[in-house]
Amino acid sequence: MRRTLLAGVSSLAFAASGALAVPTVTSAVAAIGYPVVHPAVADYSQVSAGTTPPTPAQCASAGRRCFSPQGIRAAYNLGPLYADGFDGRGQTIAIFDSYGSDTMAHDLHVFDQAFGVDAMCGEEGVTCRPGMPTFSELHVQGDPGTTAPPSTSQGTGQESKAAWALEVALDVETAHAMAPGANILLVSTPTAETLGVQGMPALMNAEQYVVDHHLANVLSQSFASAEGAFASPQSIEPLRHAFKSAALNGVTVLGSSGDDGTAGSVKTPVKKGGSTLPYPSVEWPASDPLVTAVGGTFLCTDPGATGGRSADSTDNPATCRADAGSAEVGWSGSGGGFSQVFDKPAYQSALPAGSTATGTGRAVPDVALQAAPGTGALVYLSLPPDGSSGLKCGSTPCSTGWYDIGGTSLSCPQWAGLVSIADQINGGGLGQINPALYKLAADPATYAADFNDVTLGNNTTDPTVPGYPATTGWDPVTGLGTPNAAKLLPDLVSAAHSG
Repeated sequence: MRRTLLAGVSSLAFAASGALAVPTVTSAVAAIGYPVVHPAVADYSQVSAGTTPPTPAQCASAGRRCFSPQGIRAAYNLGPLYADGFDGRGQTIAIFDSYGSDTMAHDLHVFDQAFGVDAMCGEEGVTCRPGMPTFSELHVQGDPGTTAPPSTSQGTGQESKAAWALEVALDVETAHAMAPGANILLVSTPTAETLGVQGMPALMNAEQYVVDHHLANVLSQSFASAEGAFASPQSIEPLRHAFKSAALNGVTVLGSSGDDGTAGSVKTPVKKGGSTLPYPSVEWPASDPLVTAVGGTFLCTDPGATGGRSADSTDNPATCRADAGSAEVGWSGSGGGFSQVFDKPAYQSALPAGSTATGTGRAVPDVALQAAPGTGALVYLSLPPDGSSGLKCGSTPCSTGWYDIGGTSLSCPQWAGLVSIADQINGGGLGQINPALYKLAADPATYAADFNDVTLGNNTTDPTVPGYPATTGWDPVTGLGTPNAAKLLPDLVSAAHSG
């Protein structure tokens, strides 16, 4: 995420002990200094208050193009899948976030009512019926409330949880909107008064618990940290246990590629900001070969469309107006590049014609979806009064209402929804999907039918760190591109079974 946005909560760590018997981390690993964990929310704007979604004019006045679930579904061609009964039913998406949100069950209900999205058992005020998808929460090591620290606090500035509540609302509401029949399990871990020493191990232990207990078949991770922020490349390896278990248990793991383009940052004391690495960087967990890395685009389509994908080159933001006729443009903040920790996996050895050369390192991202703040998704969030200090709208605290949000935190949970639909088609978890994605992309006809190849844009965010251009085929901004869901998801299942 951009460290200027969520001041006071952008440097977070997670407690490593608690009530659940999650796997422990060895003392050698726990002694390593781990980097801070950043939620991949690049930008947000409160567009309106109340429970009624903002109008297009309200969004335009904020310089935004706000997408409803219906507009997103039209852009990525989900209609034919829903018509055939494929909406993720019977599958479970696990979403991992710090703190959770005190008001998520309420906010989800407001969101669903506002947009006509199917209700979930577990929403506030909903009567559960047989066959309904469920929303539930698992609070690993406890459930601290969304409260601000006292004015006399001498703590690290990590205590306010309202900004993470925005992340939670984004993840839960957009994943549900994409796969309205799938169950959603929100998994949260509490912060610790440390500078990241315990953060990543505890989060990975929570994922291990979910895999070991077969609680989900898709894991969504809207957080990331630059590979160069870790104590050493070797210090990442002990954290990968959950991903290895997931691959053996038919569980797909997705991760946001990051919101700083090629500019990574190193760990610094809380409240002190970040130091930019002097070379192009990628972020972990997205850079892990066992994770499907999700980058981002400007979605320059008609946000009011319901029947299909149509380019809109007249509305905000300026990027969409400048690239007339283009339905998507690579987002400058989309994390991407080449790993300095992991070798290029075998599944990236064959790429579509015209792709950016990949070299010897793991190439990031694999796929993309809407993420640019100017073409974000609408999310509803309630803010408890004493938690409001953690989320600023300009110089004043934000309030309850509708937010337009961007970042690879938006693209990742939506892709998790897509994978749950593929799992439903498959009749169960597909596990690691990267080999099947690249196999489909290597065939020119299938690639043209299944993916929207994004060829415009660049992910330079810091002029001192070179970025990459979006190109034909795979590129370090949008990966293989974005999905034509009605074509890609059935083909993904077939490709997974054909080896």
